Amino acid sequence: MPVRLHLIRHGETEWSRSGRHTSRTDLALTARGEQAARTLKERLRGTAFNRVFTSPRLRARQTCELAGLGAAAETEPDLAEWDYGDYEGRRTVDIHQTAPTWNLFRDGCPNGESPAQIADRADRLIARLRTLGGDVALFTHGHLGSVLGVRWIELPVEQGGHFPLGTASLSRLGSVPDHPDMPVIALWNSGSGVSS
Repeated sequence: MPVRLHLIRHGETEWSRSGRHTSRTDLALTARGEQAARTLKERLRGTAFNRVFTSPRLRARQTCELAGLGAAAETEPDLAEWDYGDYEGRRTVDIHQTAPTWNLFRDGCPNGESPAQIADRADRLIARLRTLGGDVALFTHGHLGSVLGVRWIELPVEQGGHFPLGTASLSRLGSVPDHPDMPVIALWNSGSGVSS
């Protein structure tokens, strides 16, 4: 049976609400983020997950727990958010004051990960996940999730900006039933009321 990935972005944090780039900073969910994570439990009910993986960051682990899958979860370091380096904690609008043409998916971050590095990480993870069968849950982050989506369908990282993920959103990556070698995005950014 081909693998079907259920890509879940963590719930809201103070920094995601304000648009601050958050990679290594380990923030907890807000009350609103916790409530949104709880709603995922109902949306995921009825799916028999063969494996559950979560980013090592607190916000992803909390989302996984509140969604009811914490007991089965394995920590996967490659699900951690894009390393923003010098841009950690900064908003895009503020970065544009000194680097007006900056685009994460094209330029990466000074003293953080480049697009080539994040593509390598995503490709390495996808290659491992493709060896699994059935339904697999992935609790991760916004920009890393966008990269997983575009790399799953074999697009360059630069296209990731066209695939934003709201907090506590659910996406599904799979394949065409009659063509298991043709990867597809079966669902994207479902259930998110937040655009960042």
